[in-house]
Amino acid sequence: MNKTDLIQEVARKMGLSKAQAGKIVNTLLETMTDALNAGEKVQLTGFGVFEPKCRPARQGHNPKSLAPVEIPAMRSVSFRAGSSLKGTVEE
Repeated sequence: MNKTDLIQEVARKMGLSKAQAGKIVNTLLETMTDALNAGEKVQLTGFGVFEPKCRPARQGHNPKSLAPVEIPAMRSVSFRAGSSLKGTVEE
């Protein structure tokens, strides 16, 4: 499922136009992004937790030449699935 599919499903389930559903989905994603950029975790009970993480700089290597390469520190986002989500996804 991509963003367009998500908007269509929200519109269908809520009885909204695609434009209205698109505004809702975009606002939700923007709000979550703003919170993560501010260093806050986003916890959706039953679904999961999105949390910003700092990855330290480290030494790597070029796999072709084996030359050492400095990998810079970076921020990323981790996700831990909630218990309700874990229980519904089958292998």
